[in-house]
Amino acid sequence: MSKFAEPMVRLIDSLKKLPGIGAKSAQRLAFHILRSSDEDAEGLAAAVRDVKAKLRLCSNCNNITDVDPCVYCSSATRNQRMVCVVEEPTNIAAIEKTKHFNGVYHVLHGSISPLHGVGPDQLRISNLMRRVDDGQVDEVILATNPTIEGEATATYLSGQLRRAGLKVTRIAMGIPVGSDIEYADEITMLKAMEGRREL
Repeated sequence: MSKFAEPMVRLIDSLKKLPGIGAKSAQRLAFHILRSSDEDAEGLAAAVRDVKAKLRLCSNCNNITDVDPCVYCSSATRNQRMVCVVEEPTNIAAIEKTKHFNGVYHVLHGSISPLHGVGPDQLRISNLMRRVDDGQVDEVILATNPTIEGEATATYLSGQLRRAGLKVTRIAMGIPVGSDIEYADEITMLKAMEGRREL
């Protein structure tokens, strides 16, 4: 087994900590960085420093932002009374791609998972409850992932959010467009049947 110089070993070890990056991928990335121009390598290092130094969570919705409140919470053209609850900031991009949602968001930064020691207290729920309690919200759309943890989170939140006049909805789930029913698992098929609508 070849030995690398200490700076290369440190870089490979750091890259291996990234999600989805194993030892071989980390090694390829490290050698790519080594072969890059000084400007490109410095640009990468500066981008990492900027992300850590300049990004923070929106005090209203917990989205990652460089301004507080974030662009969604401060937008005059969005329906501030309709809140879509998601697990992670990356989920917002998927909803925004539809170009059909004009409300605002609330990011939990995870989901309830007792097996991993994550309960409701570890999620960012308190400022959502504050928004609802202050009468700032008419509808909460629960857009957690269609997993056991996402379902547990949606069930917990729907119980907490039951208030007179507050509409609590869950995104529809079922068979993805372009797939074959033959390959659907029983939970996906059950959700598709439950979410059926009249044509």
